[in-house]
Amino acid sequence: MIETATRRRAAGDWAGACAAADVDVSFGLRAVRHRWGEALASRLRDDLRSLAPDLLRWHFPRTGPDGLLRSGTAVTLARYAAGTGRPVHLLAGTPPASVRAGQRLTLWLGDRPGPDCPAPDRRFRLDLHRHLWDAGRSGELRERAVMRPPAEPPPWQHLLGSESYAYGRWGAEAALLLRAEGRGDAGRVLVRLGRSRRLLLHVRDGSVTAANEVRARACPGVPTLPDAAVRVPPDVELLRAGLLTPDALHPLVAAALAPDTPHPLVTPDTSGPVPRRPPGSDVLRIACQGARHRLGRTRVDGPLVALDHTQEELEREGLLVLLGGPPLPCLAALREAERSLDAHPEVRELLRYGDVAGATERVTQLFGPRHELPEGELRTALEEAGRRRLRHDLHRTGLSPAQRVALPPAPRRRPAP
Repeated sequence: MIETATRRRAAGDWAGACAAADVDVSFGLRAVRHRWGEALASRLRDDLRSLAPDLLRWHFPRTGPDGLLRSGTAVTLARYAAGTGRPVHLLAGTPPASVRAGQRLTLWLGDRPGPDCPAPDRRFRLDLHRHLWDAGRSGELRERAVMRPPAEPPPWQHLLGSESYAYGRWGAEAALLLRAEGRGDAGRVLVRLGRSRRLLLHVRDGSVTAANEVRARACPGVPTLPDAAVRVPPDVELLRAGLLTPDALHPLVAAALAPDTPHPLVTPDTSGPVPRRPPGSDVLRIACQGARHRLGRTRVDGPLVALDHTQEELEREGLLVLLGGPPLPCLAALREAERSLDAHPEVRELLRYGDVAGATERVTQLFGPRHELPEGELRTALEEAGRRRLRHDLHRTGLSPAQRVALPPAPRRRPAP
């Protein structure tokens, strides 16, 4: 996904990059120009060309313990002045959990919440953190995310506990927020420490002058520090702990946090096809008749077969199975592979993250393009993933059952005299 989206973005195809990263676009530039004018449409076009949808997906808010995208969340990427008194928001978000189709994202544009545009989440706004989605500014991550602790710990540090808060950056980040909200260089900003805990920062000229803990609803109207500025990013913590190497990161993230490491995808070669999985990587090994037998393919697009048994032997053993005899371990493994989802952890993982096309391609690589899966858990999982995608598409178009509007009954015609 990252490689394909990067190649398309580098070629100037922002819509193709979004499609490659499973990001749906709910608006057209022509309609934007007609509604809000050429100036706004031009700014939006520039932002879409800079958008790295795969980088946005990398940094999008997630939930534990599986790390899936947070459902029902709309994040502001940019705000545009439209001369109407209300800013126009470029939003990226996820559908509600009831219509979630894997891990797809959607881009919206609007100046007020409605059926075609959700309300932005103030906690997860990214318009002040463009380096988390703008490829041209991704290098700012090193400065914004790598916290340098102050020479002396602040007197309120004991309120933070043991979590990895980026408190050394809070003064500068709070100043950015206050200026964006039109409140000058001094004011109060809330930091969300948990579901009911808040820290009230008193900020002046980019420095925190005081802080005290308050209740969650004690300060209405006080802006909340965006979640992206509250904690040290997990990528930074994993790199520091030696649990992750730069090559395991998104290329733009790695280029920012480890600039001395080469990253070919940062400036990709846009010529030639995207490399595919090598044919020899699909061989499975089974304990059969006192030896380790192979299950694989005799040609690139062929089905999965038992490579260490002759066709006559397989036909004979298949007949014995029909008569009630026990199958060879290789035959049993082939049948189990056709039915069981547990036999294909990679397919399960692809479906879990919403990559239905990738899961289908993987199954096709294993069993061949003409093979029809028998009834079983694997086939059921693929079919259910397809149905979830259909429900998601119906929701996007306003045709899901929950969005249908009841029409008034047609007036009755009086019978002719």
